[in-house]
Amino acid sequence: MTSPYHDTIETLLDAALLHVAFDGWSDATFQAAIADTGVDPVLAEAALPRGAVDLALAFHARGDAVMLDRIRDADFTDMKFRDKVAAAVRFRLEAVDDKEAVRRGVTLFALPHLAADGAKAIWGTADLIWDALGDRSDDYNWYSKRATLSGVYSSVVLFWLGDDSTDHQATWEFLDRRIDNVMQIEKLKARVNDSPLLKPLMAGPNWLLGRIKAPMRMPNPDLPGMMSPRD
Repeated sequence: MTSPYHDTIETLLDAALLHVAFDGWSDATFQAAIADTGVDPVLAEAALPRGAVDLALAFHARGDAVMLDRIRDADFTDMKFRDKVAAAVRFRLEAVDDKEAVRRGVTLFALPHLAADGAKAIWGTADLIWDALGDRSDDYNWYSKRATLSGVYSSVVLFWLGDDSTDHQATWEFLDRRIDNVMQIEKLKARVNDSPLLKPLMAGPNWLLGRIKAPMRMPNPDLPGMMSPRD
């Protein structure tokens, strides 16, 4: 659901990005955005109660929205599922046209009292990718897929921030290696579950994991959800 303050937030965010490189996601940036736009301070604080923190989260959400648009328009015909995931992560990074704003955001959400907000934002990105690619899991796999992709995305972002290769080619190669690592783990899990010798050892853990259910959620018409996972 779109926030009733959507337009105000977008206006303030555009203004704030002119200051983030110098002042970070700080109160100074928030106040400068208010001054530059002429938005009523009361309205600004109503739209963004935590000021610059909420602005940084809005910046992250803007990138997620651009990523979803690219997934929606992409032709994934005949692509392996691992390549679809890699493409989605690449779309998310390419949605950013201000690397310094991301760098400042990483610094902000590294603060102990904001770490949970940063983790939630990354989890949300992973969740959107899986949903957009048609994930229909409703058991513990719902959690494991998003946790794994959150780890992949986080590590790729950190690599990307320090990447000065042409067209970020080194980042895309690093992304492919991380996706391959994940696929190897999934193949190992499958072999363990199929092994006559090892399968009995997994009976207890598999029984316990089988009782874990994904959270109930209403369908989101804003997500493409067009593709079904396949290898």
